[in-house]
Amino acid sequence: MKNLLLMLVLLISLPMVATAQNTQRQNQSANGRGMADYTPEEAATLQTKRMTLLLDLNEKQQAQVQKIFLENATQRQAMREANQAKKQTGQGNKPSKDERFAMQNKRLDHQIAMKARMKNILNEEQFAKWEQTQMQRKNDFNQNKSNRKNRGNK
Repeated sequence: MKNLLLMLVLLISLPMVATAQNTQRQNQSANGRGMADYTPEEAATLQTKRMTLLLDLNEKQQAQVQKIFLENATQRQAMREANQAKKQTGQGNKPSKDERFAMQNKRLDHQIAMKARMKNILNEEQFAKWEQTQMQRKNDFNQNKSNRKNRGNK
């Protein structure tokens, strides 16, 4: 009788535990918006400190990198606000082929400019390590992207 009661309690509580874990994961992913939760100044400071730890930047390099990150964070925030405004007014439709091309072209131009600026700031060893981490981030992103796509196919 005790075993039967124990099994019944386990069977009832198991779905509750699974639901709680899923809710916790969803909350983590909703809160894990990255730098979007910070002001541009806070985001730039955090990025600069991470890069300082990774590449052992001197103070002059830190100031130059901080300036770049602040510009980028300010641009991202402006784009995010513009996109939210579009969604609220109902203009948040999918972009056309030409608009997508223009956005990708602008993004790639920004990446090229960022690479050139970093090459001027960092020494050769630091730049090589920075490039390696950029490639790793890109690979991780693409891997996670394919995992997200495959999740729905199970």
